[in-house]
Amino acid sequence: MALDRSDVEKIAHLARLQIREEEIPGYTETLSNILALVDQLQAVDTRDVDPMAHPLDAVQRLRADIVCEPDRREELQAVAPAVENGLFLVPKVIE
Repeated sequence: MALDRSDVEKIAHLARLQIREEEIPGYTETLSNILALVDQLQAVDTRDVDPMAHPLDAVQRLRADIVCEPDRREELQAVAPAVENGLFLVPKVIE
């Protein structure tokens, strides 16, 4: 898909970018090349390719999910201006 001058001007307007008049042909060519690459990638048959979460067979190291701090809710809520049912009450900010 090739872009023309009006497409680049419209994209610049939507993105709130100010492009000088002499830069428009360069942007037109660059954006057209990017869209051509996207079209080329979309043409590849990927039906037999399994989706991957990561291109490498990396395994994420996770820490053990154990409680490592004591429950200090009562202590921390004792100094709060307003508490109800174990929750901090805050002023309503959205009407």
